[in-house]
Amino acid sequence: MRKSNEKPLGKAIEEFLEAYHLKNRMNEAKLIASWEKVVGGMVAKHTKRLTVRGKVLYVKVESASLRNELIYSRTKIIHSLNREVGAEVIDEIVMN
Repeated sequence: MRKSNEKPLGKAIEEFLEAYHLKNRMNEAKLIASWEKVVGGMVAKHTKRLTVRGKVLYVKVESASLRNELIYSRTKIIHSLNREVGAEVIDEIVMN
């Protein structure tokens, strides 16, 4: 009997992402995409740029008052974003 090379598509994609070291990039993209869901529409509307480098999320915001508000809830935002992605993607947020 011949062995079958068949496997579920999800499993094949996971293996592909791991083989080419793309899993972290995918998680970073998911994290950035979930920003609005976690912080809300008003905050997301006043966010200019999100960048992930290493395990740090850099957030560019329009106003100082919004920056201060986000700094106070930084820990909660980190936990919510990581939970949304399903992986420990970031451990720090830097507000610019």
